[in-house]
Amino acid sequence: MATFVVIASFTDQGIRNVKETIGRAQVFTEMAKKTGVTVKDMYWTLGRHDIITICEAPDDEAATALMLSVASRGNVRTETLRAFSFDETTKILGKMV
Repeated sequence: MATFVVIASFTDQGIRNVKETIGRAQVFTEMAKKTGVTVKDMYWTLGRHDIITICEAPDDEAATALMLSVASRGNVRTETLRAFSFDETTKILGKMV
């Protein structure tokens, strides 16, 4: 499974309805399951971004389908980062020429 870090920021719609963020997070977790993605952790943050989520997905396509589904609801804008573990990075560096 590939790891993804999702950085989310509330849209105007999302911040107007911020009291619903916990319910939306639960819906997000259920949506993730339907696309084969596992939500490992979710944090609400201070600063430029509002939510950070750590997910595991079988492939890029599953992660993309989930993020497009979330974005289409209009409450957050997301940036998705593929994350590599220490072991994965070691393997990648070992393939360098």
